[in-house]
Amino acid sequence: MTTPEPRDTGVADVPLAPEASVASEVSLAPLAAGLPDASGRPDPGEAGGDTVLSRAYRALSIGIVTVVLLIAFEATAVGTAMPVAARELDGVSLYAFAFSGYFTTSLFGMVLAGQWSDRRGPLGALTTGIGAFAAGLLLSGTAGTMWVFIAGRAVQGLGGGLVIVALYVVVGRAYPERLRPSIMAAFAAGWVVPSIVGPLAAGAVTEHLGWRWVFVGIPALVVFPLAIALPQIRRRAAGPVGEEGAPPERTSFDLRRIRLALGISCGAGLLQYAAQDLRWLSLLPGAAGAALLVPAVRGLLPHGTWRAARGLPSVVLLRGVAAGSFVAAESFVPLMLVTQRGLSPTLAGFSLAAGGVTWALGSWVQSRARLAPYRERLMTLGMVLVAAAVATAPSVLIPAVPVWTVAVAWGFGCFGMGLVIASTSVLLLRLSAPREAGANSAALQISDALSNVLLLAAGGAAFASLGGGAVAHTATTATTAATAAAGGQAGSHPAAFAAVFLPMAAVALAGAWVTTRVRER
Repeated sequence: MTTPEPRDTGVADVPLAPEASVASEVSLAPLAAGLPDASGRPDPGEAGGDTVLSRAYRALSIGIVTVVLLIAFEATAVGTAMPVAARELDGVSLYAFAFSGYFTTSLFGMVLAGQWSDRRGPLGALTTGIGAFAAGLLLSGTAGTMWVFIAGRAVQGLGGGLVIVALYVVVGRAYPERLRPSIMAAFAAGWVVPSIVGPLAAGAVTEHLGWRWVFVGIPALVVFPLAIALPQIRRRAAGPVGEEGAPPERTSFDLRRIRLALGISCGAGLLQYAAQDLRWLSLLPGAAGAALLVPAVRGLLPHGTWRAARGLPSVVLLRGVAAGSFVAAESFVPLMLVTQRGLSPTLAGFSLAAGGVTWALGSWVQSRARLAPYRERLMTLGMVLVAAAVATAPSVLIPAVPVWTVAVAWGFGCFGMGLVIASTSVLLLRLSAPREAGANSAALQISDALSNVLLLAAGGAAFASLGGGAVAHTATTATTAATAAAGGQAGSHPAAFAAVFLPMAAVALAGAWVTTRVRER
């Protein structure tokens, strides 16, 4: 997917933010300050004095950030309630499918939302997505069997994929370019409180009211932010975008991309199944998944993504490299602390809690106007911090290294992620033409989600092959926890953890090189 040539937007030229230097010789999408909104009215932020909480943007900002807050709370809380739900529904053997079901349908939802938003505006995709997300929560929360619970998670994933891409398109259409870093920072800040409070609140609700209330209690809370944001979205971002100053025109969906979306969802699901069952027979679904996944990914991501072509392809690739390496490593941190150093699950979880704050801090730093000309360097710094944090984490496998080393390292790593993730979102919107904002936002999210599952599968396979399964099994006994706390190694396999963290650190370090490719010549 190539960047469009500059076009006559029919409005007077406006000064560009300092950040525009990153995209030298690249035409900026006509989403910048001063361009008309979907209704043809000039952007109220054109004068340059508004912020995301100014009168012109306050209702919209509060509404969409609250939606992100609720989704973040659900995402952090569901992991606490899921084991109890699986046990009560007699579905522990199907536990992994409750996660993979969400992921596979969310990939399809992302592509569908990109098509929908580009052709008919983001409003329909956003409202449908929130409705599906709420319906999935209710279905899971009232499920009587594990398969019904998994079906609810799949419906929820479809809604989540629709919502995240539609929100990106809303930001691209409703906010001038100089305000987009700030609203992206607000999205990141929306995850801070849920990342700290979510697991504790979900644990209390699960213990005193039951796990079902973790799922059925959230849908009612979505009504308030929707009532605030929808009128503003309808006024600022509804409807299709016209081409070359022509009136907006509703066009049909690209059926080829829809088929590719089905391919990427089914392929990812088959690969996850194969990674969870390390037998020779699993090679068959794994090969089938790869056969579906590879052509679908090539068709849905910008041309040149895998070779880090300059500009938009490298932005999309960087998002996947950063998210995949970090999430794959983070998934094994609590297990390492519990099995190797004898921490309780609660203390192990708290070792990562500060990361939510530093992540938001990194997002806030990248939103500062005075640092905008140095965005590329900030992203390089961010990836170096991520690589250093991931490489430092397994040092606690050495008994003499204090356990709090992980908490400190992960705080710096999350700060780096805040710099990188928010910046990739800002750059993507700048490098996307209005009619491509949905498709490109979907590509960014696909890169993020797909790299998560692929690197998690690779890390999980390496972990299991070096005896990680024994770690997980023996760690359930108090004897093993006490032995680990005393520095003993009975039943432990430190090499299994090192086989996860060190390769992910190398992937993150490669991401530092990709940051040098986000600027087009």
